[in-house]
Amino acid sequence: MGSDPIPLDAEVVRVLSCVTTATLTTVLLKKGLRNVWMRGARPLQAEQPRQVGRAFTLRFVPAREDLATPASWAAPISTRAAIEAMPAGCIAVVDAMGVVDAGIFGDILCARMKKRGVAGLVTDGVIRDLTGVLGTGLPVWCHGTAAPASVAGLTFVGWQEAIGCGGVAVFPNDVVVADSDGAVLIPAALLDDVIAAAVEQERLEGWIMSQVAAGVPLPGLYPPNEETRARYEEWVRAVR
Repeated sequence: MGSDPIPLDAEVVRVLSCVTTATLTTVLLKKGLRNVWMRGARPLQAEQPRQVGRAFTLRFVPAREDLATPASWAAPISTRAAIEAMPAGCIAVVDAMGVVDAGIFGDILCARMKKRGVAGLVTDGVIRDLTGVLGTGLPVWCHGTAAPASVAGLTFVGWQEAIGCGGVAVFPNDVVVADSDGAVLIPAALLDDVIAAAVEQERLEGWIMSQVAAGVPLPGLYPPNEETRARYEEWVRAVR
């Protein structure tokens, strides 16, 4: 269904794996994008490693009794079929409309995603079978947990189409970075520019932290004034 998945270059994954979501939101803010952090998508487990991947989107709508039934799990349009279309390295981004009383995925589905090499699951909804999901090793960002199955409150309608997740517009093959602060979206068309700016932002902030550790006052340091900027650029030349 929808758009075909596009692989993400391994070097992009390597570079973005070293960039925090906090830095990315700042970089995107400077480019005019304020709404890129997915609300409600919190790390299910502390110390989950940062994950980077292209968005593989899935969409639920409100439950309708003639459609949201256990029999629907075996239909051609189902979460099971969507999982079998997920490529290795993607991040499954699921629009669950913020519903928190019906778990979209449980341990079996997450285990299959892990087996297929999916990098992680991000949703504004909840998961079920918490102990089992944790046991799969699949990194998950979600709104929490609930025992009822998805059909108790949701109807699955498709994959690889534009969705809203946590109030953020997500298109197939956009890039998602998720860490301890949550999940951030990078529009596919801005990827190269964001990477360049993010790497520089991380380097600048690392240098600023060294200055703070040395006792330098914040005014003029953060954000840097012209004098501070000149000192920073001299340091960059020296370390290259």
